[in-house]
Amino acid sequence: MSESTAILLGIVQGLTEFLPISSSGHLVIAQQLIQDFKYPGFMLEIILHLGTLGAVLLYFRSDVAVILSSFKPNTFNKAGWQLIRLLTIGTLPAIVAALTLSDAISSSFEKTSVVGISLGITGIWLIVSSKLPPGTRELKELTSYDAFCVGLFQSIALIPGISRSGFTIVAGLNRGLSYKAAARFSFLLSIPAIVGAATFNARDIGMVDKTFWVSYLVGFLTAFVIGYLSIGIVMKLLECQKFHLFGYYCISMGGAVLAYTSLS
Repeated sequence: MSESTAILLGIVQGLTEFLPISSSGHLVIAQQLIQDFKYPGFMLEIILHLGTLGAVLLYFRSDVAVILSSFKPNTFNKAGWQLIRLLTIGTLPAIVAALTLSDAISSSFEKTSVVGISLGITGIWLIVSSKLPPGTRELKELTSYDAFCVGLFQSIALIPGISRSGFTIVAGLNRGLSYKAAARFSFLLSIPAIVGAATFNARDIGMVDKTFWVSYLVGFLTAFVIGYLSIGIVMKLLECQKFHLFGYYCISMGGAVLAYTSLS
C-alpha cells in the first residue's frame, strides 16, 4: 500500500467520519475503486479511526477535560459524571447490536449495493431533518432516555452507508436539543464507539505488514487534520441550518453506487 493510497483513504475517513455521509460506506466505495489496494485486515481502518478520534478529542477538549476531571481523587464532578452516564447509556445499543448481529454486519461490508441503498436512506433522513423545528434544550438537559434514543440510531449506523453522525444528530434534534447540543453529543458519542471498535479489532495487530508503517502514519495524520476541519464545517452548517443539504449528496451518491453495481 502506497503513501498516496493512505492519504486518499485518510481524506475519505476524515471527511466522512463527521460529515453526515457515512465513513464506512465511503471506505467500501474507495476500496472498490482502488484496484491495487490490499486491505490488511481491520488495521488500517483502526488507524484511520484513531486519527479522527484525535480530532474529536482536540475539538471538544473542554468537554473531554470535564470528563477526565471526574476521575480526580477526593472530588465529585457532577457535570463530568453526568456526561459519562449519558455516553455510557448512548453506547449500549451499539454494543448489543455489534455482538448479536456481527455476522450480518460483516457481510454487509462486502455488498456494494447495501452501501448504495443505505446512502439513499441517510439522504432521506437528513432531508427530513430540515422539517424539524429548532430545539432549545442544551446538553446539560439531556436525560437518560434521550441518550438511549440517540444510541439506538447510532446502532443502525453499524451498517455501511448509514451515517453515524447524521443519524445521531437528527435523533438529538428529534429529542428537542439545539443544533449545537445535538452535534456535541453526537461527536462525544463517537469517542467510546471508536475506542470500542479499535479495541475489538486489536487482535489483528499481529498480522500487520510492518512495511506499511509509514503509510499507516500518513493515513493517521491525514485523517486527524481533515477530521478536525470537518467538525468545524458541520458545526457551521448546523448554525446556518444547512445540514440537510448533505442529504442530496447522499441520495446522488447512493444512486451512482447502485448504477455502478448493476453495470459491473
